[in-house]
Amino acid sequence: MSGSGNSSELAPAPIAEVLLAEPRGFCAGVDRAIEIVERALKRFGAPIYVRHEIVHNTYVVNDLKAKGAIFIEDLAEVPPGATLVFSAHGVSKAVRSEAAQRGFQVFDATCPLVTKVHVEVAKLAREGYEFVMIGHKGHPEVEGTMGQLAEGIYLVESAADVARVQPRGDKLAVVTQTTLSVDDAAEILAAVKARFPQVREPKKQDICYATQNRQDAVKVMAPAVDVVVVVGSPTSSNSNRLRELAERLGTPAYMVDCAADLDGAWFQGRPRVGLTAGASAPDILVQQVIARLRELGAASVRHLHGVAENVHFPLPRGLGDRSMGG
Repeated sequence: MSGSGNSSELAPAPIAEVLLAEPRGFCAGVDRAIEIVERALKRFGAPIYVRHEIVHNTYVVNDLKAKGAIFIEDLAEVPPGATLVFSAHGVSKAVRSEAAQRGFQVFDATCPLVTKVHVEVAKLAREGYEFVMIGHKGHPEVEGTMGQLAEGIYLVESAADVARVQPRGDKLAVVTQTTLSVDDAAEILAAVKARFPQVREPKKQDICYATQNRQDAVKVMAPAVDVVVVVGSPTSSNSNRLRELAERLGTPAYMVDCAADLDGAWFQGRPRVGLTAGASAPDILVQQVIARLRELGAASVRHLHGVAENVHFPLPRGLGDRSMGG
């Protein structure tokens, strides 16, 4: 297929319309995490060390690298006295302790909604609870939450995993990775409650508002289009869930890190394209994808109505305050 949408009768039907999901893209936790690194760079100068990718987006990470951020996994890579930022996904108690022992100046960019889960785990652990954690093994948020305790927290990735949980006592609580599929988490939670009817649930579900809202927007958009494009990096949990959700609803879906990843063949015979972005994908990438879709013949771009998000989280002390202006 040619890269442009000329009007030759032999060319496939061009894209007629792009429907933009609302909301999409950056959430408050991602906004805050990126701003923490940028403000630390301005205040203390390069380099600023960041444990793990600040958020799971290639463009964002490369942009911050160019400004002087150095991303590391092992604190041994950070020189004494350096400034260190914890990523939005949160860290274990062991990582916090090591950072304190090494004497770094630490700014914590953990999303406050992840911190809420950590606080809940610490509080209920003091009351003698063990935990079932619903999440994806190896994801840094899961490692951080499970690392709040030395023992007594059991990871389940599927309903089938629930049968293998062997708690030592009868006080059990459930916590959830914040970026899961709402529907998948509900299915696993049902299995947990069936096996452990007395399990304690959080007062408010752990899946964050932004994850929920972006999934709800795809549920509205996917049935109205012929193909869905999700802007997000392969490591982004919430972006992957958006693509899976569209496919579960019967609409072919693809995830792209940037506009160059688009394949014109995806749109042959599929004139209505739905476009969304994960919570760690900046709007510039969405605009570049729209521009590329116009090159492929997109005639119009329409915004779907959705939930308006007006969430702001304060910055850590020592980096200035933006709460006055929102």
